[in-house]
Amino acid sequence: MSTIPNFRLLDKFESIFVNGPYLHRDSSIGNLIATQIYEDLYYLAKSNKYCERVGNKSHAIRISGGLTGITARRADGTFGERNPSVPAVDEPRYNVSRSKLATVEIGVEVKIMMKAMIKQIDRVIGDMKKQVEEFRRGGGDPISVGIVGVNFADQTTTYERERINATDGKIYKHPIQEASKAMERLEKLAKPSFDEFLFLSFKASNVSPFDFEWVDEKATLAEYAAILTRICRKYEKRF
Repeated sequence: MSTIPNFRLLDKFESIFVNGPYLHRDSSIGNLIATQIYEDLYYLAKSNKYCERVGNKSHAIRISGGLTGITARRADGTFGERNPSVPAVDEPRYNVSRSKLATVEIGVEVKIMMKAMIKQIDRVIGDMKKQVEEFRRGGGDPISVGIVGVNFADQTTTYERERINATDGKIYKHPIQEASKAMERLEKLAKPSFDEFLFLSFKASNVSPFDFEWVDEKATLAEYAAILTRICRKYEKRF
């Protein structure tokens, strides 16, 4: 594991690769990563409103069922005012409770681009923009956060059922051949839809011994810490 301290989202992101193999079809991974941001906001303690509401359990992370009375697309991590008729559920080692929500105040969407990035970039951008619209379906002015992991490895492998697919640099481009272009497209077409947008640039071959490396560890930590701080400031003003 790296030396990035304290922030649970960054630790959790790294852990899904070092405890590999990473399975890109596992839909629970995005949710697992996204929920860590709410713990980091609580740990940072720069929004008194946020910390107080987490502490008294008036607000929570959404569990299955979404917003009461509102049909919406699944999001990776949604935080808001708890439906008062539904109990708050505590999880071990977490400060933020789970429950059904009446409102959305912060919404997080996570994507991981492991390989074949250009082939899937339009779908990823479309999904992310649609998710921001879904955050707003409950009314109000929710803080929307986009997080995209982009693999810069020289070579990588993915797994789907019995199929093992390794990049070869020709038919199947290596991540390093596509990563910068994918980021440029996301920067231009997806980022403007969000209040905050974070790239997590990393290198992972996804084969034993399941190596992981941040492209720029210090820059990743600094950018994430800055985004957390801005989310806290926005939360104080909006809610």
